[in-house]
Amino acid sequence: MRGARATMATEPSRDLAHQLSRAERLLAGHMTAILAAENCTLEEWRVLKILADGRGHIMTEVADFAMLPAPTLTKLVDRMVSQGLVYRRADDRDRRRVLAYLSLHGRDLYERAAELLAAAEARLADAMGGNGELATLLDRLSDILAVPAARTAASA
Repeated sequence: MRGARATMATEPSRDLAHQLSRAERLLAGHMTAILAAENCTLEEWRVLKILADGRGHIMTEVADFAMLPAPTLTKLVDRMVSQGLVYRRADDRDRRRVLAYLSLHGRDLYERAAELLAAAEARLADAMGGNGELATLLDRLSDILAVPAARTAASA
């Protein structure tokens, strides 16, 4: 019996960063599988999502929302333009700025994917219980962590 205990692997305890990273990877994998039914990647979904408001966005806003470096986003948007999902247009107020928008084809893809993801999110929320508390807590955590380190160090 003693040998059996020694060979049983114990799982190390996880800190908050590890727990969040693990949950994010698992959720991203789940979302990727759902989006694959629409031939859409998670990165494309994030671009579609920010552009879905119809207001047009500069590439730096899209890159920030999609959590992608600018060169990677540019290649992705170029591909989405060639697929007819997105188009670019000069800003009417500042002709130096270029805004990205969803095309009608992009809007259709967004709506189909949003429906699939909303259903999956509802199933996940039901399985977790808690009436949306996790989303609220994650928003609060993000807000707290977004405060510059100098301010948090000064208040400690």
